Amino acid sequence: MSYSHMSLKDLVEFMAKSLVDHPDQVEVNEVVGEQTTVVELKVAKEDLGKVIGKQGRTARSMRTILNAASTKLQKRSVLEIVE
Repeated sequence: MSYSHMSLKDLVEFMAKSLVDHPDQVEVNEVVGEQTTVVELKVAKEDLGKVIGKQGRTARSMRTILNAASTKLQKRSVLEIVE
Protein backbone atom coordinates (compact mmCIF):
# COMPACT_ATOMS: atom_id res chain seq x y z
CA MET A 1 0.00 0.00 0.00
CA SER A 2 1.46 3.36 -0.93
CA TYR A 3 1.29 6.06 1.73
CA SER A 4 -0.49 8.48 -0.58
CA HIS A 5 -3.53 6.17 -0.62
CA MET A 6 -3.49 5.41 3.09
CA SER A 7 -6.65 6.52 4.89
CA LEU A 8 -6.72 7.94 8.40
CA LYS A 9 -8.21 4.62 9.53
CA ASP A 10 -5.29 2.71 7.95
CA LEU A 11 -2.81 5.08 9.58
CA VAL A 12 -4.23 4.54 13.09
CA GLU A 13 -4.45 0.78 12.48
CA PHE A 14 -0.80 0.67 11.35
CA MET A 15 0.39 2.67 14.39
CA ALA A 16 -1.65 0.61 16.85
CA LYS A 17 -0.62 -2.76 15.41
CA SER A 18 3.03 -1.69 15.65
CA LEU A 19 2.63 -1.00 19.39
CA VAL A 20 0.57 -3.89 20.75
CA ASP A 21 1.18 -7.55 21.62
CA HIS A 22 -2.13 -8.65 20.05
CA PRO A 23 -2.29 -6.93 16.63
CA ASP A 24 -5.07 -9.31 15.54
CA GLN A 25 -7.33 -7.71 18.16
CA VAL A 26 -6.85 -4.14 16.89
CA GLU A 27 -10.12 -2.69 15.60
CA VAL A 28 -10.41 0.71 13.99
CA ASN A 29 -13.67 2.36 13.08
CA GLU A 30 -14.02 5.61 11.17
CA VAL A 31 -17.14 7.66 11.88
CA VAL A 32 -17.37 10.45 9.31
CA GLY A 33 -19.36 13.46 10.45
CA GLU A 34 -20.10 16.74 8.69
CA GLN A 35 -17.25 18.63 10.36
CA THR A 36 -15.11 15.96 11.98
CA THR A 37 -14.08 12.36 11.44
CA VAL A 38 -13.87 10.31 14.62
CA VAL A 39 -11.38 7.46 14.45
CA GLU A 40 -12.23 4.90 17.14
CA LEU A 41 -9.46 2.56 18.24
CA LYS A 42 -10.10 -0.61 20.19
CA VAL A 43 -7.33 -2.95 21.37
CA ALA A 44 -7.08 -5.98 23.67
CA LYS A 45 -7.57 -4.98 27.32
CA GLU A 46 -3.96 -5.90 28.18
CA ASP A 47 -2.70 -3.68 25.32
CA LEU A 48 -4.53 -0.53 26.45
CA GLY A 49 -1.51 0.71 28.40
CA LYS A 50 0.68 0.32 25.32
CA VAL A 51 -1.46 2.61 23.16
CA ILE A 52 -2.05 5.12 25.95
CA GLY A 53 1.53 5.17 27.27
CA LYS A 54 2.96 6.76 30.40
CA GLN A 55 0.87 9.82 31.30
CA GLY A 56 -0.91 9.44 27.94
CA ARG A 57 2.22 10.23 25.93
CA THR A 58 1.76 7.53 23.29
CA ALA A 59 -1.91 8.42 22.70
CA ARG A 60 -0.96 12.10 22.46
CA SER A 61 1.74 11.29 19.89
CA MET A 62 -0.73 9.23 17.84
CA ARG A 63 -3.17 12.16 17.94
CA THR A 64 -0.44 14.55 16.77
CA ILE A 65 0.38 12.31 13.78
CA LEU A 66 -3.33 11.87 12.99
CA ASN A 67 -3.85 15.65 13.14
CA ALA A 68 -0.91 16.24 10.80
CA ALA A 69 -2.28 13.68 8.32
CA SER A 70 -5.80 15.15 8.63
CA THR A 71 -4.51 18.65 7.94
CA LYS A 72 -2.77 17.38 4.81
CA LEU A 73 -6.07 15.83 3.67
CA GLN A 74 -7.91 19.04 4.67
CA LYS A 75 -10.03 17.14 7.19
CA ARG A 76 -10.56 17.40 10.92
CA SER A 77 -10.24 14.25 12.93
CA VAL A 78 -10.29 13.03 16.50
CA LEU A 79 -8.81 9.82 17.89
CA GLU A 80 -10.89 8.05 20.51
CA ILE A 81 -9.47 5.05 22.33
CA VAL A 82 -12.46 2.85 23.15
CA GLU A 83 -12.26 0.57 26.20
